[in-house]
Amino acid sequence: MGIRLGTPGVGAPVPAAGLLDSYGRRATDMRLSLTDKCNLRCTYCMPAEGLQWLQKDQVLSREEIVRLVAIGVNLLGIRELRLTGGEPLVRADLVDIIADIRSQHPDLPVSLTTNGLGLDKKAQRLKDAGLTRINVSMDSLHSDTFAQLTRRPFLDRVLRGIEAAAAVGLGLVKINAVLMRGINDHEAPELLEWAVTHGFELRFIEQMPLDADHGWTREGMITASEIRERLTERFVLTPDPRNRDGAPAERWEVRRAEAPDVVVGTVGIIASVTEPFCADCRRTRVTAEGKIMSCLFSREETDLRDLLRSGADDAAIALRWQEAMWAKPKAHGMDHTGLGAADFVQPDRSMSAIGG
Repeated sequence: MGIRLGTPGVGAPVPAAGLLDSYGRRATDMRLSLTDKCNLRCTYCMPAEGLQWLQKDQVLSREEIVRLVAIGVNLLGIRELRLTGGEPLVRADLVDIIADIRSQHPDLPVSLTTNGLGLDKKAQRLKDAGLTRINVSMDSLHSDTFAQLTRRPFLDRVLRGIEAAAAVGLGLVKINAVLMRGINDHEAPELLEWAVTHGFELRFIEQMPLDADHGWTREGMITASEIRERLTERFVLTPDPRNRDGAPAERWEVRRAEAPDVVVGTVGIIASVTEPFCADCRRTRVTAEGKIMSCLFSREETDLRDLLRSGADDAAIALRWQEAMWAKPKAHGMDHTGLGAADFVQPDRSMSAIGG
């Protein structure tokens, strides 16, 4: 690998090359947040008034982002990159960032998670810059419900963005949906019917305790088991035979109940709370201001921005990154029955401030 590995802690073994943790997991999937800003105010993520945004000089620059990706790929074994936010489309230099990354790493899968606002105007440029695939968050097909969940009346704009992404060939478009009890949970079969009809892959995500208002409760969330139960009102689900290979979503082949011999698509369910996949987690997260989070629910962060701006070489940055990942916890602490597991404390950051 070309870097000299140090000892990540007193008495701890020296990790092998790459982002290995003390439980033998190796991170190869990099989630990089480009901004904490967002133009929606989803109830499960952000308060109605928004958050205190980072100042421009606090956020990683285009050059710093490209350098971190290069360190991850060239020195630490990163094999897949997901650009997140906040809302990454609000960055004016997003297309340039993707183009820079693509020029250095022509074979690296680069995907983007977005709420879709403005995607219709940027889809072709993103494709031309080298974006591989896109995930769009959309929790309802009904304008009133969408506005209730996001506090913004922009469903038509999101749908235009999804259509544009599909039209320019941004891979298999994936749709992310969070079901909220008493609001849109009854829409699960309708969302899946829409997705398979249009050739999209729908992924339901359990609501996670990452809301800025800290109003999440286990009783209030719609579980993976409930999601499957709702879907079987209209569909037959069978396990997808493909290897999950560390993916957060458990995939299911979808057949309509009236034609159970015909696979019409697939659906994924990300059950971070009730059916956690911590034992095979392969992700490393970098926040918009350059802090490593070894786990989405971590309360500990490791700063790389200070090294980037202090003249440190790539090897020193890679070593600090390794040290952060070596300390990754075995699990997030929610994989216990009952409310308020003793070893889980909700992070101070909301999802938009972490990066999905």
